[in-house]
Amino acid sequence: MENTDLERPIFRFKMPVVGTMRLGQWGEKFSTQLYLDFIKACLDLGITDFDHADIYGHYTTESEFGSALKLVPSLRTKMRLITKCGIKMVSPNRPDHRIKSYDSSAEHIKMSVDNSLKNLNTDYIDLLLIHRPDLLMDAQEIADCFSALKLSGKVRYFGVSNFTPSQFELLDSLFPMVTNQVEASPLHLNPFHDGCFDQCQMLGIQAMIWSPFAGRELFQESSNENVVRIKTTAEGLCTKYDCSLDQLVLAWLSQHPSRPVPVLGTSKIERIEKAIKAQSILLTREDWYILYTAATGIELA
Repeated sequence: MENTDLERPIFRFKMPVVGTMRLGQWGEKFSTQLYLDFIKACLDLGITDFDHADIYGHYTTESEFGSALKLVPSLRTKMRLITKCGIKMVSPNRPDHRIKSYDSSAEHIKMSVDNSLKNLNTDYIDLLLIHRPDLLMDAQEIADCFSALKLSGKVRYFGVSNFTPSQFELLDSLFPMVTNQVEASPLHLNPFHDGCFDQCQMLGIQAMIWSPFAGRELFQESSNENVVRIKTTAEGLCTKYDCSLDQLVLAWLSQHPSRPVPVLGTSKIERIEKAIKAQSILLTREDWYILYTAATGIELA
């Protein structure tokens, strides 16, 4: 049954989001002090949103980040913590997981939230996302679970990640979602065509974009003709707008009227500074379509 009693809360992104996946064991292997220095540098730049998932670093990155917050607890009030749950990954830290699977049961969500609260050294999560659409997802069960978590004060806002528009609509009909975190880049155009960005614009919400640079494939030497075509086309646009390729891509993505926000997977503060500056780049409509045409390799009908 559709829940018409709950109004959609307002949750807006004004700056790029910093992804934490590569800060710990899956990447830079930051020490506690390096985490703290990185967090402070981001906050000094006006970046306040940090994107986590329980599985990152084989279930260790949240606690590493939380250890840094424990050193300076006042930093918690200056940020919004986002985390995801629902993937059960085979890991030495989860020896009872026999196979990678998805679990969106209320029991698993509540357990994951309690673990994240403890690991992040906080008493509330700003935004909780279901990480992947569970084929056994019971939308009413999730909605009831979200209602209980909100009432308890453990989670303030809710969303999903990698959901199709119909999957999003199903859950959103029972409990209001504030975002859908999806993959988008010049090499992955699905959200432009599958209704995701249209849905966001219709509902007045912003999508979060993971892998905006296609896993850095756009910056590597490649024989992929799509990559070559995009980079060749981008050269002239970068010259025109006096920007780098990464800034051009971010400006191009964020120019969609739904105003999607990128999740930056970098640990380099200088790259985050460049991403912030990219917000001021406004492409002409024709230039936007020049890059889009390079991305598709097909002239518009």
